[in-house]
Amino acid sequence: MYLADSRSGKAGSTASSSTEAAAVPGPRPGRRAAAVPGTVLALGAVSLITDVSSEMVSAVLPLYVVAGLGLSPLGFGLLDGINNGVGALVRLAGGHAADRGRGRHKAVAAVGYGLSALCKPLLLLVHTVPLIGAVLAVDRTGKGLRTAPRDALISLATAPEHRGRAFGVHRAMDTTGALLGPLVAFALLRAAADGYDAVFAVSACVAAIGVLVLLLFVPGRSGEPADGPRPGLRDSLALLKVPALRRLTLAAVLLGLTTVSDSFLYLLLQRRLDLPTHLFPLLPLGTAAAFLLLAVPFGMAADRLGRRRLFLLGHLVLLAGYGLVLAPLHAGWVAVAVLLLHGCFYAATDGVLAAAASGTVPAEQQGAGLALVGTGQALARFGCSLAFGAGWTLWGGQTVLAAAAVALAVAAAAATPLIRTPDSPRTTGTTEEHPV
Repeated sequence: MYLADSRSGKAGSTASSSTEAAAVPGPRPGRRAAAVPGTVLALGAVSLITDVSSEMVSAVLPLYVVAGLGLSPLGFGLLDGINNGVGALVRLAGGHAADRGRGRHKAVAAVGYGLSALCKPLLLLVHTVPLIGAVLAVDRTGKGLRTAPRDALISLATAPEHRGRAFGVHRAMDTTGALLGPLVAFALLRAAADGYDAVFAVSACVAAIGVLVLLLFVPGRSGEPADGPRPGLRDSLALLKVPALRRLTLAAVLLGLTTVSDSFLYLLLQRRLDLPTHLFPLLPLGTAAAFLLLAVPFGMAADRLGRRRLFLLGHLVLLAGYGLVLAPLHAGWVAVAVLLLHGCFYAATDGVLAAAASGTVPAEQQGAGLALVGTGQALARFGCSLAFGAGWTLWGGQTVLAAAAVALAVAAAAATPLIRTPDSPRTTGTTEEHPV
């Protein structure tokens, strides 16, 4: 506990940027701000461990419910939508609770991590679709609670000009877990007689370790308590009146409505290449490997070239991936290229969106501001997952993917004017780092 408490003061010192001097903690006098503070590395370790646990389950879940339980693609679309939609509904609550707690982002994040860890062993006990859906809903509730407070901790601990890099480092560590999780699941499926149960049991143990690392090594506060009244829920929702945040959220929603779920993309590749069942958990590795290698370079590029621009370009990369899946090609390199483009998409959008959003809201509302953008995007992807599952059931996977590709191209064109020109601090009434 000493390690966590001893670093907590560093995240709440004075700001180094004149435009954000009153909003964002910075280095102490006489000290140079670290590009990647210890808080970010500690949170990265928590995310790495937790993602090993989560991706072990995610890697086998599509095959488990579709091949093992005989669920239709529409039914799986509903379950996959729960993964995104339920978490999205509580994400704003998590961000608001952290802000209202005057810097108690760690406490709210710990509740979220703990709730997800408790759900993992329940997968050993449920074997019907409704019960699996209920467990996933609770698990995603935990994820929704923890996401905004965690990202707020990263934002508040990092100097504005380095946030793209900091989020890139965190996402790279997070993706290391995503890379290891499917490998562990693959090994367990090969070695254990009851492979799925073994995956769920080991996942529960790993998740518990992640919670312990959070409690022991992450600082308890993101900064000193702010003066003045605590922000209410109405204050959090009123952030959408800020033009920069509103336009960024709208762009994220438009693009999220055409972002096909990872699981559906992997199922399309598996069916197209006729991969054996035990190789299916390896498909996310291509995405994770590319994301891991590119997250930090893309984060640094976003700091220099513009975070909104890179976010939009990432979706054009995803569109290229859709095109390869639809092309009449049957060589093995197609799968490699699709997974590589998929990883590039995440490296250019995941942490980059959070870094862009963090510059549009004041420090005392970082949790709620990041949650608004993330909630809009997640709800849009929830709708896309439901629509894609229904379309696959009615018309087939390739047909509905073609429709999604056309919709993504239209959404990218519509989002371009929304994110092309950032608002200045004078017009938004908030701080906005540069470049964006």
